[in-house]
Amino acid sequence: LNMFQLERCTLIPPSDFVRQKTLNKSIHCRGIGLHSGARINMTLHPAAPGTGIVFRRTDQSDVEILASWRNVVDSTLCTTLGNRGGVTVATVEHLMASFAGLEVDNAVVELDGPEVPVMDGSAAPFVFLIECAGLVEQPVPLRVVKVMKPVSVGGEGGSAMLVPDDEFRLSFAIDFASGAINRQELSVAIDAGSFKHDISRARTFGFLDEVDRMRAAGLARGGSLDNAVVISGDRILNQEGLRYGDEFVRHKMLDALGDLYLAGGPILGHFHGMRSGHAMNRRLVEALFADATAWCMTAVPAAIWDDAPQRARA
Repeated sequence: LNMFQLERCTLIPPSDFVRQKTLNKSIHCRGIGLHSGARINMTLHPAAPGTGIVFRRTDQSDVEILASWRNVVDSTLCTTLGNRGGVTVATVEHLMASFAGLEVDNAVVELDGPEVPVMDGSAAPFVFLIECAGLVEQPVPLRVVKVMKPVSVGGEGGSAMLVPDDEFRLSFAIDFASGAINRQELSVAIDAGSFKHDISRARTFGFLDEVDRMRAAGLARGGSLDNAVVISGDRILNQEGLRYGDEFVRHKMLDALGDLYLAGGPILGHFHGMRSGHAMNRRLVEALFADATAWCMTAVPAAIWDDAPQRARA
């Protein structure tokens, strides 16, 4: 840790810091990989303070991969982590968003396959699992990544930016030619309540005319109307329709939240995304850490952490 960065931000006694959290107990689920189509068992375990989020491939001699932006090896339609030995874990973003949204700082994720199960295409099943397991506070201060000055990346019709703020807020805008989507934009201050009610139920989505191309590329082999919103022209093919009127932009926010949590902890700042995807989100985190004056690690007073969402909703 850069001690200069720590000194710039640490202003309060350790006893008043927000503390790290982990799961109260282990919990298991089983599902299909969105891209691999594999049947995968997943177990979420508690972890010691300072562990972060670690993925463990039990089918690969218990190989462990830290959930870090440095370990992103592919961003094609999902975020894939990997190690130098070529072992990977794909589609981590929905689970990572759930950990971020519900404030889980330390956990070990055991998988017996190459991908996090897609479940229903949203983060809601993971929210259910985490709430069933429960959370416990740990006797170590939480470190957050405080954005000190604006950082941005862009290209190919999109952009992403982080700017200083006294809370964590996501703002996102998308624009599709399909009449089922059109232009959608939303801004949400993220806490456990807003994540669960406003973001977590938004499902991944795709276009019917792209399915054959994706499957030929080895992607979307487990995709179906049970785990994705599918669009054909200006029509939504799912019989139940949408969960939110603007479900598409909410899911893009969910993806961004999961990608940003690869920073190694919560971000204290405001994310602005315009047609940003996994690769651009990763580039933004890389750009943030490339500038030592743009960020610092800090502990946060419990009173400020607890009050920020209320101020945002006022």
